[in-house]
Parts: sequence; C-alpha cells; structure tokens
Amino acid sequence: MNFITQTWPWYLSGFLIGSIMLILIYFGKSFGMSSNLRSLCSMSGLGKRVGFFNFDWKAQRWNLVVVVGAMIGGFVAVNYMSDPSNVSINPATIEQLAKLGIDAPDGKLLPNALFGPDVFSSPKSILILLIGGVLVGFGARYAGGCTSGHAISGLSNLQIPSLKAVVGFFVGGLIMAYLLFPLIF
Repeated sequence: MNFITQTWPWYLSGFLIGSIMLILIYFGKSFGMSSNLRSLCSMSGLGKRVGFFNFDWKAQRWNLVVVVGAMIGGFVAVNYMSDPSNVSINPATIEQLAKLGIDAPDGKLLPNALFGPDVFSSPKSILILLIGGVLVGFGARYAGGCTSGHAISGLSNLQIPSLKAVVGFFVGGLIMAYLLFPLIF
C-alpha cells in the first residue's frame, strides 16, 4: 500500500500512459479531455442552435467515462492517498512567490493565496478565473484540442499539428510564468 501513496517514477507512469495510448490506437480512438465539452454541449441540446455541436455524442460515451474516472480518481487520490510530504518544492520557487505576496504551501502542494477558499471572495481573483477560463476554452478550441489530447494522443500518433500545438502551449506557459504572472500578482 505504501507504493501507491508515493510519487510514482516517470518510467512507470510513462509506460502506463503509453500502454493506454496503444490500446486506444488499436480500437481506433483518440484521447482528449476538451472534446468532452463539445459532447456535453451536444447532450444539452445546443446542437439544435449551433451546428458545431450537432453530432452523435453517443459515439464519444467512452471518453465521458474517462472524465468521470479522472474526477473520481482525483478525489480518491487527494483525500485518501496523497502524501505531499514526499514532494519537495524548489526553495527558489517559494522565494519568487513570496516576492509576489503568495504564501508558501503549508503542508500542501498549492498555495492558499491561489487555490484556497478565499480566492472566491476577491473580485480580482474571480475576474482572473473567468478570463483565464475563457482563454483556456478559446485556446483549446482554436488549437483543435487541449494539452492532453495534443501532447499525449496527437504526439503518439506523430501528428505535426499536435507538435505545433504543444510547442505553442509551452511557449504560452513560459510567457505566462515569466511575463504575465508577475504583472497580474
């Protein structure tokens, strides 16, 4: 049981992800989380008003099960199996966050200033969440998929558009981390 609560080595996690990708390729499926948003919109009847959502969402039921499984697995992992004491955060990162007025994670992996319940009491934080959500949704739609779909499924299928999207995701992440994040906070 101790093995499950520890951070898994990259080679085990990578092997499991690769195995799942081989199974999906064998069955002719492609993996991606943002495609489920389209399925949910289609299920709600939005396909009657917007042509993009007018498709057979039932063919994507298996992917909806993946989302439910990810949510249940995340809940179980955080509440029953996590041990954040075995993950160390770089002291330079903690120092840089402190300069921005963000507290160090106290026995957790995430700082309360960014991920605690107080975030929803600040209009600035709510505005950042709303704008960030719209930008992530727009970016996933514009790129034809999200990071998981392109980086895991698209790259394993050797798709050039996925390689371009993943490079764009990384460049955007670097711009956010080094230029925009300090301006916002």
